[in-house]
Amino acid sequence: MTPHTDIAAIRLLGGHPALDFINTVDAWRDRWGPDFLVRYEDLVAWAERVDLVGAGLAAVLRTKAANAPAEAEAALMRARALRQSLHALFLSEAEAAPLNSDDAKQLNAILRQAGEHRELRQEAGSFHWAWRDEADLDAVLYRVAFEAADLLAARASRRDIRECHGVNCGWLFLDTSRSGRRLWCSEETCGTAMRVRRFRQKDRPEA
Repeated sequence: MTPHTDIAAIRLLGGHPALDFINTVDAWRDRWGPDFLVRYEDLVAWAERVDLVGAGLAAVLRTKAANAPAEAEAALMRARALRQSLHALFLSEAEAAPLNSDDAKQLNAILRQAGEHRELRQEAGSFHWAWRDEADLDAVLYRVAFEAADLLAARASRRDIRECHGVNCGWLFLDTSRSGRRLWCSEETCGTAMRVRRFRQKDRPEA
């Protein structure tokens, strides 16, 4: 849960870009929203913040979006749709519930598209994956899809994904705590708010 409404100011508490992307909705529990991805430019600003795109590509995407606003809006809607599916997939993991096959199919469909924009390159004697989608408005979508797929496939080598049960929250995060029993996306926000709420309920006189 965050008091900010600007994509450039929201807290990055997921511990992974795919989870931070899901958390671009202020609240998933108790109420939904508001949505921080209002414009395509918000999507680019977020991707630049989490280092999925560099400043050069971000500038290219902003220019193309300004010149093709309808296409940019469509790309934003595709990103929002992926976010909804990713939330369902990762929430199912957090709750150890069965996955929805439609959400998995959507992610796989985007991965197939994204795969056409990735290639193996050799630099300084070593190989690495690189992108060749500098003018594609779905560049952020493709990167998020691969980040999400990598996280889903790396279950054995990471800590559990949790859902914050703070009021008007529901953000997802990697539990990297020593005990593996972290409850809140942030102790300073949701953790404090929930403790204060419980104290007031406990201290409230019975009717």
